[in-house]
Formats: sequence, structure tokens, C-alpha cells
Amino acid sequence: MSKEFSVCVIASGSKGNATLIKAGDTAFLVDAGISCRRITAGLKELDLDPLDLSGVLITHEHRDHVAGLPVLTRKYKLPVFANEETWGAMEVRNDIERVCHRLLPQNFSLGQVEISSFAISHDAAQPVGYSFVCRGEKCSYLTDSGFVNESIRQGTAGCDILILEANHDEDMLKNGDYPRMLKNRILSARGHLSNTAAGWFLANLDKMPKEVFLAHLSAENNRPELASETIKRIISDAGCAREPKLFIASQEHITHNISKE
Repeated sequence: MSKEFSVCVIASGSKGNATLIKAGDTAFLVDAGISCRRITAGLKELDLDPLDLSGVLITHEHRDHVAGLPVLTRKYKLPVFANEETWGAMEVRNDIERVCHRLLPQNFSLGQVEISSFAISHDAAQPVGYSFVCRGEKCSYLTDSGFVNESIRQGTAGCDILILEANHDEDMLKNGDYPRMLKNRILSARGHLSNTAAGWFLANLDKMPKEVFLAHLSAENNRPELASETIKRIISDAGCAREPKLFIASQEHITHNISKE
């Protein structure tokens, strides 16, 4: 169990993404691609209110990561952090009150949490992942990347908690009903990480995270048990000294590491 970071994936998948990160008295969202009502309901389950949030960090401009921003910012005036290219490509930007716009620095702090962004590979303007540090503990967020580049390796190095994309099983995708163009997009270097790619990324880390949230699972081309089994098998076959505690993020239900005792 994490000592510093509480992670709550409110929703994860192609229909919308939102994740709460909390450390000490500091809480914020990574992405807001679901309705404000659903975000508020997810926070309420953890005895939090949107007004408790320090802001929203955006990974990239695709609708499943930003759709909830107009209502969320109108109601609660939360600051939204995104890089210049992402703001420029974001279709909902004009529906977000100007007072809420923040240009994302590469390194900055929200409350007790030091935040850094790193480049990932996806078919978006300038997509990023994030790392968060609080009192010596590190949590990293990586979804929507077609492959693991050096920026990702450096950005996630030494993390204790990792939110990691395991989007698809390659055989299910290749043999499924998606149009060839969409299959090629997902499998490309600017697409999404497969279960196998996620497993080998973990197996090759110098330090295995204590907790891993498998995220952005495809409803059509993956299954939770398949993602978990594939990654556990790869970690075992690679001879890793230990296995992380795995959480499987859901599109419909919140997934968290928070003890309510």
C-alpha cells in the first residue's frame, strides 16, 4: 500500500478517462473525459468535492480525455494545465473559461506534489505522461502511447506506483472486427500499448513499482483477466524478483488503492 499517494481511477477507456491523484492535502485530476456529474460522484465516494481539487492535468486533446472540462470548469473554476500545442488542438478550449487556462510547465508543483511531464508517442498534438513526487515517493501516469520511448523510461524511472496502459491483446485486435485502418492506427508507433508491450516495459524496469494500475483497456480487444495474466506471465518469465500489486481500471467503476479503515 502506498504511504503517500492515493490513486483513484474514476473511469478509464475509450469512452472517457479521469483519474484522481491525492498526496497529503493535495488532490488533482489527470484528464477529465467523462461528465462532471460522474467525476463529482466518484469524488464523493472518497469524501471529496471538486472544490478540494488543485486542478486538472491534461495528457492530450482527444475527446475521451477532455469532454468533461467545459462543465467542470464552469461550475468549479478549476485550473486546467495543458501544453501550448494541446491547448491549440483542443476542440473544447473555447468552452473553457479563460480564467481556468494554464500553460503546462515541464516541472512545477501543486501543493505538496512535485509534477513533471514527459513526451509520449500518440496521434495527438503534443501528448504527455506525468510523474508526481511527494516526500520521496513517486507515482507515474502513462497511457495512450504507441511504444515506450526514452522519454518515458526516464520519466517513469524509480516509480512506486504506475498507472500504465494495457490497451489490447494483439491477437484479439488483429482477428477482430475493427476496420483495417483503425487496427493499423492502434498498432502503430502513435497508437496504444498492448498487454505484451506493457508487460515487457514492466519487466525491464530497474525498479519494479509496488502498485500498477492497468488502464485504458479496450472493451472490444481485451479482457481484464487476459491483461492481468499476460503481464504476470511476462514478469515471471523475465525472472523479476517481485511482482507488483495489480489493479485493473474500469470504464464503468472506480478503481482505487485507498484504505477506508
